[in-house]
Amino acid sequence: MVIESFRRRLVGQVRDLFNDRTHGEAPVQPSDNALLPRGSVAWRVHGDVTTMMVGGISGLLLEMLHPAALAGVWDHSNFRKDMLGRLRRTARFIAQTTYAERGEAEAAITRVNRIHANVAGTLPDGTPYRADDPHLLAWIHVAGAISFLDAWIRYGEPAMTRRDQDAYFAEVADVARRLGADPVPETRAAAERLITEFRAELCGTDRSRQVARIILNPPASGLRAMYAQKVMGQAAIDLLPRWARHMHGLNSPILGRPAVDAATFGMASTLRWAFAAEHQR
Repeated sequence: MVIESFRRRLVGQVRDLFNDRTHGEAPVQPSDNALLPRGSVAWRVHGDVTTMMVGGISGLLLEMLHPAALAGVWDHSNFRKDMLGRLRRTARFIAQTTYAERGEAEAAITRVNRIHANVAGTLPDGTPYRADDPHLLAWIHVAGAISFLDAWIRYGEPAMTRRDQDAYFAEVADVARRLGADPVPETRAAAERLITEFRAELCGTDRSRQVARIILNPPASGLRAMYAQKVMGQAAIDLLPRWARHMHGLNSPILGRPAVDAATFGMASTLRWAFAAEHQR
């Protein structure tokens, strides 16, 4: 009875984290008419709570190294006051475009495209930017996709085949194109080449490091939540390429990778247990 109560409470806390109840949001319901079919690699990768959270944090840190991506967030969002909201909206969009009924997924894409069309500005050096720039969207897509996949590989499926990794990029390419990204990689090798090509455009600045601190230290209530955030933040830092950590001025995990891996695996196993029992009900 105590174990069941703990499990239910844990599932509820996670659902509350990803769904804004004050706006009537409920968990996304999987559909047989989704943009991506049941059994696809993306369904597997995007279905794990812990690795998606670690990958999401790591992906945001990577994205913010691009001056235009950073400026769009800095100038046109309230992330400094509502980082949880930012992460929640990203997670919900991924869930909708992976699992939801096609109409719901397409509506979510339309909303994002409408928002992007109204986001524009000028970088500190005078260079204009637009959120709907295909080149910029390509960076945001590849930075996020490779981070989600690598988090899954490290903490979910270490023996994942290269074929499945390529399938993942091919599957998520459709949503990226619907958002206007170009070019869009369809294999792991193409994704890695694209990231290498972007490196000349990336840099660490006082702004990017400030955003990184906010991403890694969102408000938390309770020791358990603070511990979980610290573990996921350390895992996300370790997931970054060394050059990206250097640009952000971040060091490898203080606890050391074995300790971070052990804590993250433990968290992932607990959540998988909790949700597996929920799905069997």
